[in-house]
Amino acid sequence: MTTTASLPLKTLGNSDLNLTPIGFGAWAIGGGNWDFAWGPQDDAESIRAIHQAVDEGINWIDTAAIYGLGHSEEIVGQAVRSSAGKPLVFTKCSMRWDADRKIYRSLTAASVVEELEGSLRRLGVETIDLYQIHWPNPEAEIEEGWGELARQQKLGKIRWIGVSNFNVAQMKRAQAIAPITSLQPPYSMLRPAVEAEILPYCQENGIGVINYSPMVSGLLTGRMSAERVAAMPADDWRRKAVEFNEPRLSRNLRLVELLRRIGAAHEVDPGVVAVAWTLHHPAITAAIVGGRSAEQVQGLSTALHFRLSADEFEQIGAFLAANPVA
Repeated sequence: MTTTASLPLKTLGNSDLNLTPIGFGAWAIGGGNWDFAWGPQDDAESIRAIHQAVDEGINWIDTAAIYGLGHSEEIVGQAVRSSAGKPLVFTKCSMRWDADRKIYRSLTAASVVEELEGSLRRLGVETIDLYQIHWPNPEAEIEEGWGELARQQKLGKIRWIGVSNFNVAQMKRAQAIAPITSLQPPYSMLRPAVEAEILPYCQENGIGVINYSPMVSGLLTGRMSAERVAAMPADDWRRKAVEFNEPRLSRNLRLVELLRRIGAAHEVDPGVVAVAWTLHHPAITAAIVGGRSAEQVQGLSTALHFRLSADEFEQIGAFLAANPVA
């Protein structure tokens, strides 16, 4: 077992949360049969994956109420209670579901309170370490929802509050009410848009950043192929994603081969190289790395330590410049 004390830690924004470079992402372990599912998932395997992450020294887990319509939080709660270590647990609100499993959005104060109580119950905790607004929708309710998060923080049910998928203007609106501890944006070599304005703004304002999808939902792990994409379950949301379809898929798989060559020199997987690319940016506090099995987590755990050299980072940049998105 790796101890967190032996790993490099970074403080998240204005908080007292000191994070390992990667955290366990619990989206896929929500299982199948909902709008943004990754297909079926064995719960026992999910728990083993979380236990493996903690054994590797990973000290935080990121989930959301919407993942599996509450199921991911339930599994995270079970895994943490039975784990040798006690990782920090982060979750999110704003995406909800009705009795017919249809997803809707709400940031009213009453909805936020109801979601928070549901998350506390499913996770089996009295306080959530980081509670985030998942999406800034409905946009007209941002102030009401953020104000309620700040109130719940004062009541002690939340330690720190953050946002996800917000732009700069939306963050400014929230900051007028209460400080933002963190932002969770998508960020990877295939989705670098936040580099232009959002990451510099977070640096200037002391907002921590935990990026999601550094491996673009498994595409850059080195285990994906055109055949595997074609064989994905019908309810796997990635079947519709532009990065997983032509003309981008072939280009992206060529990029994976470059990551494989770079990683081979260090005996690490292409996905670890993809994660290291995001950690190269000084605005990034830590990256979310999903895992569906203990074996996956063990293979990706080298991302806790591996970093790109300047030359390796430039090689990837040269490929991206020479092969722009079609």
